[in-house]
Amino acid sequence: MTTPRTEWFRSMTARDPHEEHRASSPLELLFDLTIVVAISTAAAELHHAISEAHVLAGVLGYLVVFFALWWAWLNFTWFASAYDCDDALYRVLVVLKMAGILVLAVGIPAAFEHFDIGTVVLGYTIMRVAMVALWLRASHGDPARAAVTRAYALGLTVIQILWIGLVFVPVPWSFVGFVVLVIGELCVPLFAESREVATEAGPGGTTWHPEHIAERYGLLTLIVLGEVILGITGAFGPALSERGFSISLLLLGVGGLLVVVGLWWIYFLAGDDEGLTSQRVAFLWGYGHYVVFAGVAATGAGIEVAVDAEEHTSHVSVTTAAFSIAVPIALVLVVLTLLRRLTWAPGSISYGAVALGVVGVLACAALAGLVGIGLSVLLMGLVLAGMLLAYLLRLRRRAAVGV
Repeated sequence: MTTPRTEWFRSMTARDPHEEHRASSPLELLFDLTIVVAISTAAAELHHAISEAHVLAGVLGYLVVFFALWWAWLNFTWFASAYDCDDALYRVLVVLKMAGILVLAVGIPAAFEHFDIGTVVLGYTIMRVAMVALWLRASHGDPARAAVTRAYALGLTVIQILWIGLVFVPVPWSFVGFVVLVIGELCVPLFAESREVATEAGPGGTTWHPEHIAERYGLLTLIVLGEVILGITGAFGPALSERGFSISLLLLGVGGLLVVVGLWWIYFLAGDDEGLTSQRVAFLWGYGHYVVFAGVAATGAGIEVAVDAEEHTSHVSVTTAAFSIAVPIALVLVVLTLLRRLTWAPGSISYGAVALGVVGVLACAALAGLVGIGLSVLLMGLVLAGMLLAYLLRLRRRAAVGV
């Protein structure tokens, strides 16, 4: 069987949301890798900010930068699910968007240090030029949904002009402007999809593919977890070479691995695509993943802070270092549970296990000053393992009775 060659130009018509065997394309995976380069930079800045005892400023900077990265990824992912035609022009525009992400990544340190968002906004402007071009192209190739696609193009253009204006607004008003524009960004898809007009073929909204979307979110989760493992490995290497082996460092390493595997297993307990049955559920599920993605990446930064605390190169206490791991884990568990209320069958969620898991992880962090950071993180990993076991037993019981 020969592999079809990339065409120079192909009409950008809406893809079938019920298409069989719809999988992520190599271009989408390359795009994800570009995003993760920027996520890695943001996580590294968070790690350094917490280690230097600039916890509040570091967390706020991280939330700001991560929103920019996550929103850029989300915009492209949902568009591609509906309109990926994979011709040469499409690939060129996506590569332009990737170039914008790399420019944004260069501006992350300045955004952390003194909220200098000039380079970040420049990167976003490059991405937006590509994204608006894609939406306008979709409006030409899919006249039935022209009102929706043009509304996306208009909304993104207006918001981006306001972002450029925000560069010239002084602190602290720029913080206020940031919050307002974030709300505006979140409203663009709601506004655009409300322009849909029913046709003979069905609703006139964008034709995103539930299985494709669930796979795309799962793949980014995997790649972010990979970045976490890479960051942890990078932190342990110098610690071992400079200080040598210690029991506490071993416990920290084993605990960190258990935490990463636990988060991976809990996220991939079951598919969510069957529950993505409406636009409302899709919006809530898709938006809620901001906390999931940011929390997973922040957990890795926290483990790196814990290594610093163990090696006495950090300016924060071991308790603060432990909470820099526990708080992101707790947020991921809570938000993921709320999202699964939307996509899982009733009765599938083990709320008791989640509650015990959240409380247990936070309690382990509180004990760090008494038992040491290594044992504290190991206990967090064991708590996640216990929560996972409770979940698996519950799902097995439901499968046994055919629910």
